[in-house]
Amino acid sequence: MKKTVISLAVATSLTLSFTSVQASTSANASNHQSSEQKVLKKINAEKIYQDIAYLSKKPRVAGTEAEREAATFVQERLSKLGYESAVEPFTFTGYTPAASFSLSVNGTSYSPTTFTYSTNGNVTAEIVDGGLGTKDNLANKDVTGKIVLVQRGTITFGEKVLNAAEKGAAAVIIFNNTDGELNGTLGGANDNYIPSLAVTKEEGEKILTSIQKGEKPSGTVKIEGAVVSERTSYNVTATKPSTFKKKGTNDIIVVGAHHDSVAGAPGANDDASGTAMVLELARVFKTLPTDTELRFVTFGAEEVGLLGSEHYVSELSEDEKNRIVGMFNLDMVGSRDAGDLVMNTADGTPNLVTELAQASSTRLNGSPTPFQAGGRSDHVPFAEAGIPAALFIHSPSEPWYHTPEDTLDKISKEKLQDVAEIVGTAIYDRSRPDQQGSSVKKKATFKAPHLYHEQDVK
Repeated sequence: MKKTVISLAVATSLTLSFTSVQASTSANASNHQSSEQKVLKKINAEKIYQDIAYLSKKPRVAGTEAEREAATFVQERLSKLGYESAVEPFTFTGYTPAASFSLSVNGTSYSPTTFTYSTNGNVTAEIVDGGLGTKDNLANKDVTGKIVLVQRGTITFGEKVLNAAEKGAAAVIIFNNTDGELNGTLGGANDNYIPSLAVTKEEGEKILTSIQKGEKPSGTVKIEGAVVSERTSYNVTATKPSTFKKKGTNDIIVVGAHHDSVAGAPGANDDASGTAMVLELARVFKTLPTDTELRFVTFGAEEVGLLGSEHYVSELSEDEKNRIVGMFNLDMVGSRDAGDLVMNTADGTPNLVTELAQASSTRLNGSPTPFQAGGRSDHVPFAEAGIPAALFIHSPSEPWYHTPEDTLDKISKEKLQDVAEIVGTAIYDRSRPDQQGSSVKKKATFKAPHLYHEQDVK
């Protein structure tokens, strides 16, 4: 009988414990859903759309008055929301593309493209074969005063041009190693550059065949109106401290996007959409209790090499870098003509940002948002500093990417609402006062390469 009594007591105890756990779990789930609804009820895609409408009236090229106006608009909107916001200038070496450029070979006109940072010049000379433009390829060639034809590949475009210049060449023609037009950058300003143009694979092989036949083709490379100068771009910042001065986590979450665009493109999706979503999330979180510091940042000069985010990260103290548990980067999040939402991490591995977003997207949509490897945006400098970061973007990109057709009429309010809900609830899941495991911090340990959003470098 004693054993039976003990068994009944244990069974009763286990039943009570299980019931207690069920009740606790149910209560936590209820609290979680209640907290999530606080975010969902506040998000308004129409507000995001209206801010996109203002920002995309004209291109916002880094270093121009239009970009400064965009930064001022963002700062004023954040101030009206009650944040202490700031416009933070930084300088960079900017490039104005050539006003005109041309290439002719033996009197026949070609259809070249220029490289970002290619220098002005007017050169008529014999064209010689420079292989891939490596030092070894040029070591035993007489290229002094001549135009060197080199193929894309192995080393960067900038290295090819500098190698030819070092050997005394007067200009460079680089031809593609695959079908299609070649658009690239020399990587940065350099006084040692010589005039350089790009041609297609077909055109390059035509010139190369002429050289190999011993015809010694004569070419004219002409570039005018390119300008390299020191310029000013801007980051805009606003901070929401933890609501609880004594019980906060001491952690930081960064929500960012870039407000600049490429020349000629109004940039409604790239990236007025991300900038406007940062503003909306700042509005949503302004009155919500959080135990984590939230930083809302829009970056300048992303399109010329992630310069704004690189500057921002370079200014962080080691303590701040250690306290940032996640960076949510919003870039091109509203195009009706793009594919589905994906997340990119610099090395293709998951981190706290992807885990939070996959959990929120599963709750909201029934399936987790996929992630993949990808750079070319402002999450990369954070990842390089060891901070968990991910880019939110739709893939494949819309056909209007980096064109004058990236306009407001291509924006989907449904996509804006979807991304804002996923990101907003993911952030609140980590920053709400009753969230679990706030002391757990997941840090990335990789060192990712610099990857450019604008153009290829080799």
